Order: sequence, then C-alpha cells, then structure tokens
Amino acid sequence: MTYDELNTFCQALPATTHVIQWGNSHVWKVGGKVFAIGGWTKTGQPGFTFKTSEQNYHFLEAKPGYRPAPYLASRGMKWIQQYDASSAEDEELRYYLSESYRIVAAGLTKKKQKELGLTGT
Repeated sequence: MTYDELNTFCQALPATTHVIQWGNSHVWKVGGKVFAIGGWTKTGQPGFTFKTSEQNYHFLEAKPGYRPAPYLASRGMKWIQQYDASSAEDEELRYYLSESYRIVAAGLTKKKQKELGLTGT
C-alpha cells in the first residue's frame, strides 16, 4: 500500500479527518482521535500504524513485517506497525485499518458518535 492508497481508503470512512504531523506522517482521525498513521519508518519504506484488539496485537507482534508500534506500544497501548509487507497483504491491512477505525469510533462518547453520524458503529 502506498500513502496515497492509505489516504484514499481512510478518506472513504465516515467522519474522518486528515492532518500531516509528527515528522510528515499522514495522521487519520475520527472524532479527533487517531486511528491510523502512515509514516515513521527509518528504511524509507511505507509504514502503517493502527490500533488493534488485544488478540490481534498478540498475533501481529509475532508476524514478519509487523511490530509493536514505535512510541505507542512502549507506553502500553495496543498499536501495531506494518513496516515491511508486499502489496499482496494490502487487503489484510485494509481490514486492520477498518478495525482500528471501528475501535476508536466505538470509544468516542455517545454524544460525539451522534454528532458525527456514527451511531451503530
């Protein structure tokens, strides 16, 4: 996946916003809360960081091409970074990005969910 493909995918999700921050990273938010980050690799390859469930975190941290997300996981947060994967894994990455979006949106207050039209997320 490229950063342009990340941006196209995340933009299609309801009530999302995009900013460039943290060293030129593409940061996607829902309700002001981060759910996806494109950037943060030292190799020059695209890196995609997302929030996961506890179960997916433990599965992905041991999978080649994935690692606990720099900065976030070291603070006890369940965030994973895909840093080395072929385009054959793009569909899987889309799934994890969608799940991250769902987890973050579900954590918003009911009032905020209603304001954003996300009831039933």
